[in-house]
Amino acid sequence: MKVIQIKQEPIELYQLLKLENMVESGGAAKYAIVQKLVRVNGEVETRKRKKIVSGDIIEFAEEKFQVTT
Repeated sequence: MKVIQIKQEPIELYQLLKLENMVESGGAAKYAIVQKLVRVNGEVETRKRKKIVSGDIIEFAEEKFQVTT
């Protein structure tokens, strides 16, 4: 599992995907979320502005990431 370090929490889910270069743009991040391709803490997440905090686990593109500050 990879670790994503954020400077400030919370961060919105779509912003996290974009900032970590998991997608090409904010629009692509929002599309991936709406298409149910992203999991947060084991649950499919469809809220683009879901607040992500330290300790959350994000699953996307067959990879797992743990968020930390």
